[in-house]
Amino acid sequence: MDDEINYEEMVQDGLRGVVRETLERVAEEGIIGLHHFYISFNTNFPGVQLSEALKERHPEEMTIVLQHQFWGLEVEDDGFYVTLSFNDTQERIYTPFAALLSFMDPSVKFGLQFTPPPIFDLEEEALAIESMESGAPVKADSGDGGKDNVVTLDAFRDNKKK
Repeated sequence: MDDEINYEEMVQDGLRGVVRETLERVAEEGIIGLHHFYISFNTNFPGVQLSEALKERHPEEMTIVLQHQFWGLEVEDDGFYVTLSFNDTQERIYTPFAALLSFMDPSVKFGLQFTPPPIFDLEEEALAIESMESGAPVKADSGDGGKDNVVTLDAFRDNKKK
């Protein structure tokens, strides 16, 4: 039924807001006390930005640690950028909050687990991102025996660039 209230999705969004607010505070004030964070995310999620080398080493899931050596933490509405050191090489990554699988702060025994979005949502999101980046219409399988529907997103685009 289309008019159901999706409480699970609302709870997941609220929990992602906890992570966003925490990271915003760290971006402004730095790490406070003994706090440190283990953040796991789906490396296949649309919008995740990793070097090819990191993607090869972590084809499905990756856990990063924000503690002593991280730089340039920037938090946006939908995700965050951070630079980390991997084998003495600094790498800049971007993680959408929707890609999160878990968030842990062992210093206070706090942890959150996230429900991964269904795969069809990931595919639709990837198509939408691809369309917005290229300006081309999105072709999606309508499930009606092979006929394609063409959806243009121009009317829904936000003209603000981040």
